[in-house]
Amino acid sequence: MSRHRRLLPRPDLGESLFLVDFLRSETVGGALALVAAGVALLWANLAPGSYTAVRHHQLGPLDVEQWAADGALSVFFFIAGLELKREFLVGSLRRLSDAAVPVTAACCGVAVPAAIFVAVNHGTANLVGWAIPAATDIAFALAVLAVVGSSLPTQLRAFLLTLAVTDDLIVILIIAIFYSSTLSWWWLLAAALLCLVYAGLQRARVRTRLVYLPVVLATWWSVHESGIHATIAGVALGVLTRVLPDEGEARSPAERLENRIGPLSAGVAVPFFALMSAGVVLSSGERLLHDPVVWGVVLGLLVGKPVGVLAGTWVVTRFTRAELDDNVAWRDMIGLAMLAGVGFTVSLLVSDLSFTDARRSEAKVAVLLGSVASAVLSSLVLARRNRTHRAS
Repeated sequence: MSRHRRLLPRPDLGESLFLVDFLRSETVGGALALVAAGVALLWANLAPGSYTAVRHHQLGPLDVEQWAADGALSVFFFIAGLELKREFLVGSLRRLSDAAVPVTAACCGVAVPAAIFVAVNHGTANLVGWAIPAATDIAFALAVLAVVGSSLPTQLRAFLLTLAVTDDLIVILIIAIFYSSTLSWWWLLAAALLCLVYAGLQRARVRTRLVYLPVVLATWWSVHESGIHATIAGVALGVLTRVLPDEGEARSPAERLENRIGPLSAGVAVPFFALMSAGVVLSSGERLLHDPVVWGVVLGLLVGKPVGVLAGTWVVTRFTRAELDDNVAWRDMIGLAMLAGVGFTVSLLVSDLSFTDARRSEAKVAVLLGSVASAVLSSLVLARRNRTHRAS
C-alpha cells in the first residue's frame, strides 16, 4: 500500500452535488457578465458621451458607477463570504491536508503575477497597480470549466473552487489593507458593533428579514464611510452567517441565502458592475503595445497565474509525501492553472481602486485582453483533456 497521501481526493457525494449546482449557476452568471462587458465596450466606444453621463449620474449619495462598484459588488462579495465560511467548515478547507495544495497554489498564484507586474513597471509610478493581475474570477473560471470540462475529474472542479475561494480571501485582505483611504475610526467602530448585532441575530436564530435588512444596510454604509472599501462589509456579513444547520433544520441560513441571493449576484450584480466598469475607450494598438501597465497586467494573468499555480502545486508534491490522485494528470493541472488567469471582475475592481487617470482604462483593457486570452487558451487545453477523459 502506498504511504503517499493523494492530492485532490474525490469529494464526498454531498460536496459533489454542491459543486455541480454551483457550476451550473455560475455558467449562466459568467455568460451574462461577459455579455454586459461586451455591451459596455460597444457603448463606450460608439457613444462615449452617453456612457459617461450614465456612469456619473447621481442617485442619492452615490453615482451609478459607485453603486455598481460599492453596492452591487458587495452582494457578490457577500456570496464569496458565504463560500469562504462554507469551505472552512464543511468544504475542502476544513481538512488542512486537503487544503494545503489549493491554498499553496492560490498564494503562489497571487504572488507571481504581482511580482511580474512590479518587474515590468519597476521605476515607474504604476506600482500601485501591483494587485490587478492577482485575482481569479470565480464566476468566469467555473463557467469555462463547466462548458469545456464536463468529463474532467470532479477533483479538478473542487480544486478550482477552493483555489478561487482562497484567492478571493487573499485579494479581499489586499483591498482592505492596501486600497483603503484614510480610516474613520468612529464609522469603523459602528460597523464592528453592527456586525456583532448581526452575529447575535444569527446566534439567536432570528429569521425575520425585516430585522436583518436595516442592520445589513447600516453595516454596509458604515464600512463605506469608514474608508475601507464597502465590499468588505459583504464579506464580513457572509462570514458571520451561520453555515451549519441545526438538528431538524432542512437548510442552514447560509444555504438559504445563497439560493436566494446567488442568482441576484450572478444575474444582476456582477453584470451591472461589468456594464459600468468594462466600458473603456480603446486606444490605438501601438500605444497599448508600449504601455508597461498593459504588459504587466497581461503577462501577470497570462503567464504569472499559471506559473504561480503550478509552482505552488509542485512545491507541495516535491517537498511533502503527497502526490496527485491517479485520476488527475499534470496536463489537467496545466489547463486548470491557465484558467486561473481569468481575472475580470475583481481585477477590474482593483483597477478602479489603483488608478484615477488614463491608466485606469489601460489597466482595464489589459484585464480584458489577459482574461479572454487565458480563457481561450485554457479552453483549448481542457477541451482536449476532456476528450481524453471521456474516451478512457
